[in-house]
Amino acid sequence: MRPARSTARRFGILALTAVVLGTWSPAAASAPHPGGSAAFTADPLALSATVEAVPAAKLLDTYRAGCPVGPDDLRLIRMNYWGFDGATHPGELIVHKNVVDPVLEVFTKVFAARFPIARMQVMADFHGDDEAAMKADNTSAFNCREVTGDPSTQSQHSYGDAIDINTVENPYVDINGQVHPSSAAPFLNRAQTVPGMIQPGDVVHSAMRAIGWQWGGRWSNPDYQHFSRNGRSL
Repeated sequence: MRPARSTARRFGILALTAVVLGTWSPAAASAPHPGGSAAFTADPLALSATVEAVPAAKLLDTYRAGCPVGPDDLRLIRMNYWGFDGATHPGELIVHKNVVDPVLEVFTKVFAARFPIARMQVMADFHGDDEAAMKADNTSAFNCREVTGDPSTQSQHSYGDAIDINTVENPYVDINGQVHPSSAAPFLNRAQTVPGMIQPGDVVHSAMRAIGWQWGGRWSNPDYQHFSRNGRSL
């Protein structure tokens, strides 16, 4: 499901401000949208987020000619997150330029709730290898690739409007029933309470729903780590 047009208008001015200035400023984040209320309810400075064009080095092994979106369509978000150690850490996420603001709204809420994230590195750090990134419990977005476990299908991550979060605590089951990463099989038991595990109605799920993104955890072959703007993996 795509965000409503009113939502897109709401965030459009903020996205342009952030990209041009290179900083997610308090003035931009608190500026009223046409409806008259603040676009963000949580303190945006908690993230210390910045937005910029993506350096070529951050796209190594993740972008190639023929990908559905080009480097000019992408933005690099640098922001803090709470780790499992109770401390904040700097992270990086590459997303499509049209979803920068809603994504920042989500992570502002996630940060305010101190929801723990294991790591947040761009997929170039893993040479575009989705399996390696999942084993490392990485949170990431853009990666021009096929669906893991279904090489005939282009992944939604190729468009920059899908995000995987805490890939060990939130495993993915492919169309053949294989669990990714394999070490995450114990976390298919969603009745347990585990830090970093996404549950229906929690801060991550609720924040994503608020921007119109859907969760892969609802699929018959669940992808508990995955959220996307169109509600699909492809």
